Amino acid sequence: MIQPTFEPAELVNPIPPMNRWWAYASLALSMSLVGSYVALSKPLVLVFPIFLLAWLRFGIGGLAMLRWLKKPPGEPPITPHTRWLLFLESFLGNFLFSICMLFGVSMTTAVAAGVVMSSIPAVVAVLSWMFLRERIGWRSAAGIACAALGIGLFSLQKVDSGVAVDSSGPFGISRALLGNLLVFAAVVCEASYVVIGKRLTEGLGPKRISAIINLWGFALVTPFGLWAAWSFDFGTVSLPIWTLLVFYALAASVWTVWLWMTGLKTVPASQAGVFTVMLPVSAAAIGVLFMGETLTPLQVVAFGIALLGLVLATLPQRRTAQD
Repeated sequence: MIQPTFEPAELVNPIPPMNRWWAYASLALSMSLVGSYVALSKPLVLVFPIFLLAWLRFGIGGLAMLRWLKKPPGEPPITPHTRWLLFLESFLGNFLFSICMLFGVSMTTAVAAGVVMSSIPAVVAVLSWMFLRERIGWRSAAGIACAALGIGLFSLQKVDSGVAVDSSGPFGISRALLGNLLVFAAVVCEASYVVIGKRLTEGLGPKRISAIINLWGFALVTPFGLWAAWSFDFGTVSLPIWTLLVFYALAASVWTVWLWMTGLKTVPASQAGVFTVMLPVSAAAIGVLFMGETLTPLQVVAFGIALLGLVLATLPQRRTAQD
């Protein structure tokens, strides 16, 4: 059995400074955009059925990325193994993640879901060690711990006032427990998305990966989208909602995926997983700036711990004079 080796990731696979900081910026901006469009797309969920919204998102994103589907000069042909990875990337990261998350949150509380979601950096680190054989440096390990602790503390402070959770569930399992299990399944899907994406960037460019997995997502959700569209009255949708839908589609299907794959091309998957802390940070910032929400002192401390994790995971390892 292969044991994990804890060594500074920067010494194993050094990254040139310019590439490193551009990669970090891409990962941070990607997760920030995810948090932003999640917070700003709440009105869309009130107007469109879930599957119709997903179908329109992939359709608009596909139109925007038509040129990215073409094979660029010098890129090797896609092998059957790579095709399988592209399908898995879309199935796990787009399709199954959304289903597990939506149904999971509907069965449990937002507090519990937030705590479970805080395990994403740790699950990414475990999967990257298992499947990519990445070595986890002590700074990356400390960053993962800070990210999980910070977001966990923040989630515990979010109170669901007046929300009652039905405790009855199938096969004698409480709905809350089943919901938490589904949310954790979504965590595993998201972590798999990071790990598979790292493997894909070894042979394909970020733009082509983004376009192909979006096309797979469109194909997977099309039957459900057509069923939802059949009875939907599109004439009731206002122009501001259509504008918000276009932003949501471009952010979710184009910008965030391209930025994430750009960063993954040079950053180890275990280190990149720490950047998922930017999702709740940006979502909270949108809530405070535009939706009149407030942060408690403990939530501010929690965000400070999470951002400390980013600093620990991204600062280059200081070398001694003997190196």
